[in-house]
Amino acid sequence: MSTASATTEFQAESKEKPLGGRFVGAAANYIDERTSLSGLVKELGRKIFPDHWSFMLGEIALWSFVVVLLSGTFLTFFFQASMAEVHYNGSYIPLKGISMSAALDSTLHISFDVRGGLLVRQIHHWAALVFIAGIGVHMLRVFFTGAFRKPRELNWVIGFILFVLAMGEGFTGYSLPDDLLSGNGLRIIDGMVKGIPLIGTWISFLLFGGEFPGEAIVGRLYTLHILLLPAILVGLLALHLVLMIINKHTQFAGPARTNSNVVGFPMLPVYASKMGGFFFITFGVIVLIASLFTINPIWNYGPYDPSPVSAGTQPDWYIGFADGALRLVPPHLEFVWLDRTWSFNIILPLLVLVVFIVLVAIYPFIEAWITGDKREHHIAQRPRNAATRTAIGAAGVTFYAVLWAAASSDIIATHFSLTMEGVIHTLQALLILGPILVYFVTKRTCIALQKKDREIALHGYESGRIVRLPGGEFIEVHQPLDEYERWKLVGYETAAPLVVRPNAQGQIPWHEKFRASLSRWFFEDRLAPVTQTELEEAVAHQHHELEHLAHEEDAEIQASHERAGHPEAPLRPADEQHGEIPARPTSVLAEDDENPKK
Repeated sequence: MSTASATTEFQAESKEKPLGGRFVGAAANYIDERTSLSGLVKELGRKIFPDHWSFMLGEIALWSFVVVLLSGTFLTFFFQASMAEVHYNGSYIPLKGISMSAALDSTLHISFDVRGGLLVRQIHHWAALVFIAGIGVHMLRVFFTGAFRKPRELNWVIGFILFVLAMGEGFTGYSLPDDLLSGNGLRIIDGMVKGIPLIGTWISFLLFGGEFPGEAIVGRLYTLHILLLPAILVGLLALHLVLMIINKHTQFAGPARTNSNVVGFPMLPVYASKMGGFFFITFGVIVLIASLFTINPIWNYGPYDPSPVSAGTQPDWYIGFADGALRLVPPHLEFVWLDRTWSFNIILPLLVLVVFIVLVAIYPFIEAWITGDKREHHIAQRPRNAATRTAIGAAGVTFYAVLWAAASSDIIATHFSLTMEGVIHTLQALLILGPILVYFVTKRTCIALQKKDREIALHGYESGRIVRLPGGEFIEVHQPLDEYERWKLVGYETAAPLVVRPNAQGQIPWHEKFRASLSRWFFEDRLAPVTQTELEEAVAHQHHELEHLAHEEDAEIQASHERAGHPEAPLRPADEQHGEIPARPTSVLAEDDENPKK
């Protein structure tokens, strides 16, 4: 069919449509004839996505980022990224006449003189916190379900880079008002940078444009905050979504779900509608939080001045782990070598944090190397079925949590009337022993849950129904699983340690031996999945037991009827009515009540 004839038919059909429909149809036809977008829209609209509540965690991060962009655009109209000295002359009386930077003055102007400015500021700040938290929780879901395995390793790395950039974006925005709290945060960063041997001082001078605090840092952070970092975030976010569409979304095990298909709903109209609704829910919750809970009240802190530093000054939660690492490092780790001061009380926590971040970023490749697994995985694992990985993740979360808690060591000490040294020493011990303890507890818990699943799959649920056998024995009847429930419990893949083989020279290199030992450790104490033969035998046994119990129960009821003189009485009560009103069962006792003896 030619384009001209198709256009003629479209025009003939459009005459019967209302004006709005004709305009939309004509516009769509015009664009499609020049761009051929209909194929892409059709393919994307028919894309199937699985449905599970945990998949919404990534959407929370996505829509929070949209709120950050919208509210941040509003704030750029009024904020002045300048450290020029001015005297405040705004509506907040306690700060009138006080000397401060133009950045703090404009932030106070937004908060007290711009209509809705304070609400938008708080929306922006809360949305940034939710954005970073959403990425973190989403990455935990991906980690514990094994959704980072082939072919999604690169998407994991991109997601982790997004997380790091989001923290950088949050910190640059947090430092813009040039108030006392943000100035203290920048002072800590300056100290960490200067602690780097040989190049630290030069990096600090380059960053601040001279000696701290200088007069250029706010403008430079502003450029990073509104231009460079958001552009990279948007680009990586788009790439992350494209790779998710190309590689397919993971799905949890269930009937008819395999590595070669996706069971769910199409993008249009189902998920498009759900995503739109979820955006407004996320936006509404953030606005509600911003309306009810004050955050970053800079008018209480005043302009930055290094002299009034006091206990209780803390950065936003996502930077707390870095502050906590500095607090937990032991003292007296400085020495002079080659005419340079080597401050290992700064170098050591920096190295620990860098190693921790790098290990998280490359973990998919480490696990693939240890297990030797080169298969594609599109079925998400239950965390209990990957006991070692779940234990590693729990240990990593504990390590991060202790560092995060250490950032509040002074608050913990003052609020609970404890000594600062006692809190620090306790957290230092927890930083080392906590992850080890959590690792073993988590692993044994996962293995115990696997054994419980195996027991349920083979023998059914404990129904709580107690039956007395004719011989007087009481037993509990187990309720068999249906096919859907059994599939979730037995449908996990087989895993085995890596078997290394000699090379062309007939030798096994040391690194392959090390790899084999790591593989044995990774899969130790694993449980073999239920085989089809075991499952069939268990199902047959369950049916046999239930039939036997039913036969024994019928025989006992019949015997009781015969002893009562009513051998023809039914074995089961028959309901005369059906519905919500309970019907009185027809039984031998009911017949006696209806014909009382005279």
